[in-house]
Amino acid sequence: MMEFKLLRQLKKEPYSQYKHTGNVTIQEIKRMYDIYQKYYANTRYEIFERDFLEKTGVFFIIEPKNKQIVGFSTVMERDFVVNGKARHAFFSGDTIIEQAYWGNRALTRAMYRYIVSFKMRYPLTPVYWILISKGFKTYLLLANNYYSYYPHYGEKNSHLQDYVDSYCRQYFAEYYDKSSGLLNFGEDYQPLKADVAPITKELREKNTKIAFFEDKNPTWVEGTELPCIGELRWSDLYRFISRFMTKNMSVGKVESEMPQKRPLHIASDSDSKVA
Repeated sequence: MMEFKLLRQLKKEPYSQYKHTGNVTIQEIKRMYDIYQKYYANTRYEIFERDFLEKTGVFFIIEPKNKQIVGFSTVMERDFVVNGKARHAFFSGDTIIEQAYWGNRALTRAMYRYIVSFKMRYPLTPVYWILISKGFKTYLLLANNYYSYYPHYGEKNSHLQDYVDSYCRQYFAEYYDKSSGLLNFGEDYQPLKADVAPITKELREKNTKIAFFEDKNPTWVEGTELPCIGELRWSDLYRFISRFMTKNMSVGKVESEMPQKRPLHIASDSDSKVA
């Protein structure tokens, strides 16, 4: 899944490249870890490498001049069962972009291509994006791009609550507190560094979705995660792509222009530590 690399190089724009986990080199994993440890505390390369090798693949963001990896997003495909029926889903894992490349659309383009190809494999049933979030930027990526998702800041789509509960019980049972709706991975979990993506009073006042996220996950600073889900049908996909094609500015650009600019984070799964 390679985009038009030559065109991006001519424009001197970062481009994306998808690789299956088994095709990623040790040098590339080490480069990913170099980026990762800038933003996370309590990190260890061995844990990062082990977690990465459990994923399905990774999207690289590559700077065209030196062919250097300047960002990445891992993904893992995994089904879960709701009311005895298997549901097809993918998890976005660790996603980090170097600050100098905030606002470029390479990762957005890559993710949209992936979502289209994933949906085409299951044309007759909805597919799902499963994520867990301890930072507001992950939640915004869901809330700003999906039409049917949960938890919804407008208290919609309550039918998806059972889906969240089901995947949490199947994959995170020992960490899941159903009463609070949060996941707590304990003191050994690798948290974001203290100055990454703080929620200020100004942000709460300006953005209802951010305030909602903090209300749902008031202990996010301690590393607790809010499990979420996005549903994707063909009608949603049409609107999804239409929005992308007509956007004048990427989500990353919008986020980077907020007060307290921080690196872009997208989503996470059971073994990822992402805002």
